[in-house]
Amino acid sequence: MSHTAVPTRRRTFTIAGGALAALTAGAALAAPSAFAGPAEAPHRVRDDAVQQRIDRLVSEDGFPGVLASVRGTDGHVRDYTAGVGDLTNHRPVPRDAHVRIGSNTKTFTAVVAMQLVGEGRIDLNATVEHYLPGVVHGKGNDGSRITVHQLLQQTSGLPDYDDVIFTKPEDLVGKSHSYFEPRRLVDAALTQPPHFAPGTKWEYSNTNYILAGLIVERVTERPIGEEITRRIIEPLGLRDTYWPGVGEQSLRGRHPQGYVATAPGAPWVDVTRMDPSLGWSAGQLVSSPGDLRAFFEALIGGKLLKPAQQAAMTKTVPAPGFEPTGDWQYGLGVARHPLPCGGYAWGHGGDIQGFETRNLVTTDGRSAVVAVTGLPTGEKMLTHVTDTVDAALCAKP
Repeated sequence: MSHTAVPTRRRTFTIAGGALAALTAGAALAAPSAFAGPAEAPHRVRDDAVQQRIDRLVSEDGFPGVLASVRGTDGHVRDYTAGVGDLTNHRPVPRDAHVRIGSNTKTFTAVVAMQLVGEGRIDLNATVEHYLPGVVHGKGNDGSRITVHQLLQQTSGLPDYDDVIFTKPEDLVGKSHSYFEPRRLVDAALTQPPHFAPGTKWEYSNTNYILAGLIVERVTERPIGEEITRRIIEPLGLRDTYWPGVGEQSLRGRHPQGYVATAPGAPWVDVTRMDPSLGWSAGQLVSSPGDLRAFFEALIGGKLLKPAQQAAMTKTVPAPGFEPTGDWQYGLGVARHPLPCGGYAWGHGGDIQGFETRNLVTTDGRSAVVAVTGLPTGEKMLTHVTDTVDAALCAKP
């Protein structure tokens, strides 16, 4: 059975096939399968194995454009582009430009929560009800049975609000300008019963991280975006990373256009201008491949958390379905993945209308971020993006 693509999840499901009604908004552009190949772009390295990989994401998979930032075994950082940054005028993809990073936001939220744990202001074993009285209830959902730890590790059993808000492929376009308050997202999820008893299974749910953001706000009495900025973005000097303001739909600075297609082979629709509030603390941030790589390097390098919280964050459980392939384990907002060349890497990744990012870092200093400027319309496209990150970490300079 095929499913609607979910815009803020770490993974993207195959969009339902077959003929669809006219798109609800936006202009139809070249179909994914019709785009002939990568356009000439600055900073290309034609004989580079990573460049060849990202070129194929355009020529074979049909993504409009690709951006990548890779730190290799030699310690050097290389930035890559492929395809075009705009399907209307075929401008080149800007190097290391702004993209929406979707569910990578969860890792930022988790870091802030864990810093507050280290400060004694959040207790991982305390319940959601303790911090948010009366918020999680109804349809069998019970905040007094769910801990903060279970939210961050995706073992709460809470349903995902995406499954309620996005019910058909056209919603990816039709609801791209809708503004969602965080409580509206939670309330949408709670119209459904829990999927399992808290702590008994693992299942990805954006609802967990909206609640985590609300807990951060309750404890600090400040907006989650401000806490992420003050605690992570500014100390690390992430100049291309920012929390969009309320109602802010346009991307700032240099950026490629972002696209969605409502079925395999359907036209790409430009959704660059959209309201990211549907992701909030689960998926709202904007960054660049270089900044995102630097953030995960700092996190895995132990620069953002005290040792006890670092150990708790990287203690994992099996995460079936986190990606279509591979043996993934999930910690607290960060995932571990075995590399084909041996060893493990850490990261998260994110999907939101217009963009998908996949990223991993290793403890020995390698890191890679690949961003494509269109949501995959099938599992094969998704797998190829993930495989490109693996290949970038395993490539010899």
